[in-house]
Amino acid sequence: MTIAQSPPTNDHPTPQLIGSFPDGTATDAHADLAFDETEPDLAPDPDGPTTWNLVVDEPDQGHRLDRFVVTHGPGLSRMRVQALISSGEVRVNGEQADAATKVRLGQTVTVIVPAVVVTHLIAEAIPIDVVYEDADIAIVNKAAGMVVHPAPGHPRGTLVNALLARLPDLQAINGTIRPGIVHRLDRDTSGLIVVAKHERALAFLQAQFRDRIVEKRYLALVDGHPRTDRGAIDAPIGRRPDRPDEMALVSIPRGGRNALTYFRTVENFAKHTLIECKIVTGRTHQIRVHLASISIPVTGDTVYGRPEPTIAVGRQFLHAAHLAFRRPDGEEMVCESPLPADLQDAINQARH
Repeated sequence: MTIAQSPPTNDHPTPQLIGSFPDGTATDAHADLAFDETEPDLAPDPDGPTTWNLVVDEPDQGHRLDRFVVTHGPGLSRMRVQALISSGEVRVNGEQADAATKVRLGQTVTVIVPAVVVTHLIAEAIPIDVVYEDADIAIVNKAAGMVVHPAPGHPRGTLVNALLARLPDLQAINGTIRPGIVHRLDRDTSGLIVVAKHERALAFLQAQFRDRIVEKRYLALVDGHPRTDRGAIDAPIGRRPDRPDEMALVSIPRGGRNALTYFRTVENFAKHTLIECKIVTGRTHQIRVHLASISIPVTGDTVYGRPEPTIAVGRQFLHAAHLAFRRPDGEEMVCESPLPADLQDAINQARH
């Protein structure tokens, strides 16, 4: 299905209900970058800085610098390449350049990968539910209440801290406080999250998320009933200028980014509806903001919904129940997670 959108020009765009819930994988016409990433048989040296000199050939002329380095460089993720460009570790004919610089025939692109700086992340023996693991990836069924990675105010007790106790080699991946993390879930959202166990797996998975190949489905209980049993919410999302920790519908000229959420009704109750959401984009708080924008906020969401929960659930009723993607070994991966006990109890309350 192809979705066409004219960017709204008002500060608070009206959400558009379009289309219907897709049966297959949807694509996003508004992807930031649309190029394929390869997996070169090269890897950065963890013991010291390494340098690659890449010469631009005819087929690569006119490509973006970050695209060129990802395709022909030392097996780094797009995010890592852009960080190296920003820090001046990537040069074109000896000169610093921006990620969007177009490379020209015959130029030499020098890539310097510094020695991995080990951050002070703490491995903690926190129980986590690893539902699948191989040499490349691990899939975790994250519990509600757990932050995915350390951040100001949450230096410990995160999924990353727990993963480091189980997979200590994650420390060296991506050189950040988010080692191996490909995507995130809100603290109070439970469900499936995939983790890369090495740099090339990270790049492989990031490419699928960027190209909207990964299928992510969530179950949400909402207050009220949608106007239609199936639909799609097409409305850009950005940060609230007055509350930077919160998101809102924000027009693209004001800094919003395209966001698309499909939904369908699973079960109707007297005052609530259980719905399945499939997100094409992955904006912060996307499902919560989009559902609230059409007057069916997520039950228990005190930020975007009602200040007093309509059901005693103790958190927002949002669960990442389905994750489908291609593993680095080329095999298709489909993983399902049933509702945890607290959300199943909320369903029972809604039924009665």
